[in-house]
Amino acid sequence: MTPRSTPSARRLRIGVELRRMRERAGMTAAQAARALGTTQGQMSNIEANRFGVSADRVRTLALIYDCTDQPLVDALADIGAERGRGWWEEYRDTLPPRLLDLAELEHHATALRVTQVINIPGLLQTPEHARALFREAVPALRPHEIEYRISHRVKRQALLHRDQPPPYTAIVHEAALRMQFGGREVAKAQLKHLAEVSEYAHISVLVIPFDGTSFPTTGHAVDYFHGAVPTLDTVEVDTAHGSELVDAAGQLEKYRLILDRMEAVTLKPAASRDLIHRIARDT
Repeated sequence: MTPRSTPSARRLRIGVELRRMRERAGMTAAQAARALGTTQGQMSNIEANRFGVSADRVRTLALIYDCTDQPLVDALADIGAERGRGWWEEYRDTLPPRLLDLAELEHHATALRVTQVINIPGLLQTPEHARALFREAVPALRPHEIEYRISHRVKRQALLHRDQPPPYTAIVHEAALRMQFGGREVAKAQLKHLAEVSEYAHISVLVIPFDGTSFPTTGHAVDYFHGAVPTLDTVEVDTAHGSELVDAAGQLEKYRLILDRMEAVTLKPAASRDLIHRIARDT
């Protein structure tokens, strides 16, 4: 297993937030380097997290920058203190790094909100449904690559079955419920599974019905990962050319509003479940 050529998105966030702290403090990288007793080149390495940033270094820089947001400092220090490898690292040689980042972000999220217009959210998919989707990938995936992705997706789903799972809200359009990827039997099994997991106390499946309701969307899947503090929230936007991670404050606020407005036009949980059952019966 070869090492990752770059830090994970979660660890890179330490450097990003330290740079933002420095900029809020009105200090240049050269000034911060002098205050820390190091070089500007080393400061650049810290902010890029090229060699890792320890919890002690995080706290020292926070003091230099007069940062009074102690919960944020503590959360960044906790990330810096993390050791060991997550289960997703076993896929490092077989899957794109962004899929490893996705699993890591989900694993550490304190809550998750997702929205899908055409597809069932990945954490709620059956293996057969996922296989049908992966078979349609462009460019085409080889059979063993499909199986790696299915295995990875199933292991991601384990977070919903932990002793203390994070709250998970899935906003799904009725269109996604009526797609028959893999054929009728696969679609029916997927809908039954979706209805079953919607009964879990920590999982909310909310459906936007075909009733002419308008809502803000580009059609892209959106995953919102709540961090230990709101500043460390992250959004993943899934597009045809790959996923993009967003963490700027303005963008986070935008996606929170989009999700809020979409959720506002969904059916209640019980009514959503009833619709899922009704479509399953008709499939």
